[in-house]
Amino acid sequence: MDLRLVFLGTAGAVPTVDRGPSGLLIIRGGERILVDCGEGTQRQLMRSVGLGRIGTVLLTHLHGDHYLGLPGLFKTLSLQGREETLRLFGPPGLEEMLYVAQRMFGRVQFPVDVAEVNGGVAWQGSGYALRTIRTEHGTPSLAWALEEEWRPGRFHPEKAIALGVEPGPHFRLLQMGHSVVLDSGAVVEPEQVMDEPRPGRKIVISGDTRPTGSLVNLARGASVLVHDATFTEVEKARAVETRHSTAREAAETAAAAGVGLLVLTHVSSRHGWRELTSEARALFPRSVLPSDLDHVVVPFPEKGLPERVRAADVEHPRAREDWPEAAKPV
Repeated sequence: MDLRLVFLGTAGAVPTVDRGPSGLLIIRGGERILVDCGEGTQRQLMRSVGLGRIGTVLLTHLHGDHYLGLPGLFKTLSLQGREETLRLFGPPGLEEMLYVAQRMFGRVQFPVDVAEVNGGVAWQGSGYALRTIRTEHGTPSLAWALEEEWRPGRFHPEKAIALGVEPGPHFRLLQMGHSVVLDSGAVVEPEQVMDEPRPGRKIVISGDTRPTGSLVNLARGASVLVHDATFTEVEKARAVETRHSTAREAAETAAAAGVGLLVLTHVSSRHGWRELTSEARALFPRSVLPSDLDHVVVPFPEKGLPERVRAADVEHPRAREDWPEAAKPV
C-alpha cells in the first residue's frame, strides 16, 4: 500500500514567497489525512493532489499559522457539495475555536465529527492507529503519529507443499495464523511455513515544540519524523523562549529515536536551508528540508528507506476534478 507525505507548507509563523504556513498531507492508499491547515493550504492542495478524499484533519495546536486555512477549506468543500463526514481532532480549545470561526465561513454543509484530545489513541483506522501525545509549546499542543499494525511474515508455499499441504484454502488458513490438520493427522503450524511478523510503518509529526523525552518515545523506530526546526543553534535562546526547536535538537531527537528519515519543517526565514540541513546532518545524516509541494515516499521497512521526491519529479498529475469550473481548460 502506497504511503507518502505531501508538504503543503513548511514555513514558520510568517510565510515567505516560497514557503507557506504549516500544512502536511498523509496519503495512505485511498485515505488522506491532513495535518494542520495554515493559510493557503487549500490552494496548495489544488496545485498538487487535489481537495478530494480528505477524511481526517489533525491539528497540532491552535496558533493561527496552523489552522487559519480551515475556514476557506470548509467553505470550498461545502460549495463542492461534500456529503461525507470529516473527522477533526485537535487539542483542548478546538470546539470553541470552531464556534468563533463559523462566523467567518457560516454553517458547514457536511457533517464534521470534532474531538478534543490530550493523548493516547485518537482514532483506530483500517490497519493503523492515530496516536498523540502532549508537547511543550506554551499552549495546549500535540504531536501526532500514524502507526501501522504489524503484518504477517512472508509465506513460503514451497515449504507448505513439502509438508503435505495442498494449495488452496489451507494456504489461506496458514497465512491467517491458523494451524492446518492434514488427512494423515499431521498438524502444520504457521511458523513452519511463514517468516516472523513484519512491522508496519510509522510517521510522527512533532508540531511546534521543545524537545521532550515523550516525543523520543513516540518516534522510536519511526520510518519518518517530521520535526520543528525553526532555528539553528545560534538562535537557541530564541528557540527556548518561543518553545520551538533548533535543527540540531531535531537531529538529537531523531538519533535518540532511531528513525529512518528526519524531515525539518516550520523553518524561520532568518535561516537558509543549507544552514539548517548542515546543522542537522552533522549529527543525523539522513536529514532533509523539503520545499513546498515536495513528497516523501515511505516504503515498507523491508523495501528500503523513505526518500524525498522533489515536486518537479512527482508523477501525480494535478487533480483537475477539484478545479473550479471557471478555471478548467477549454
